[in-house]
Amino acid sequence: MQKSLITILVAGLMAPALSFAEKGDIVVRARVTHIAPDESSHLVSTVGDKLEVDSNTIPEIDFSYYFTKNIAAELILAVGSRHDVNIGGSGNNAGAKLGSINLLPPTLTAQWHFNPDQTIDPYVGAGMSYIRAMDRNLNLDTTGITVERNMFGPVLQAGADYNLPNKWLVNFDVKKIWFSTDVNTTIKIDNLDIDPWVVSFGVGKKF
Repeated sequence: MQKSLITILVAGLMAPALSFAEKGDIVVRARVTHIAPDESSHLVSTVGDKLEVDSNTIPEIDFSYYFTKNIAAELILAVGSRHDVNIGGSGNNAGAKLGSINLLPPTLTAQWHFNPDQTIDPYVGAGMSYIRAMDRNLNLDTTGITVERNMFGPVLQAGADYNLPNKWLVNFDVKKIWFSTDVNTTIKIDNLDIDPWVVSFGVGKKF
């Protein structure tokens, strides 16, 4: 019995301990991110038509810096996210495909981590997203349609890190971003609120 207890104790001491965030830590995460627009639109030139923006899933990398155990800043960098834009609704143009736009959405948030010294560390955050339309041209027949090149919007965030040994972690994260763009030909034809939900899952490493 004593030998069994000693064996268990030694095994526990030799097992790698969980690594929790400390002041000055940098965490790098690689995640798969699904962007689901929650768009609102009303084409001013037609009755019953509205613009619809499809979803997309992209790879993403982010960097967090811990000012204290509880307070961190997170910079989210992602590749461009391409979204098809179509006309929906019940008007005469419903079903028309307008093309696609390619959006680059770097996002900066400030986070509060509730349990930095526990296996599961939930957090909330808030910040700002800058959306750069790298490819903003749409076409309906021969009429050129564009969206704005630069957009900004507030962000709310909630998620959790699951801490693992050797400074690794698993992460789940949800963001809501609010931003809109004017849709123009030679005149403004719509104001499109895209307002996506952004859901991410991935792994990270503390340094």
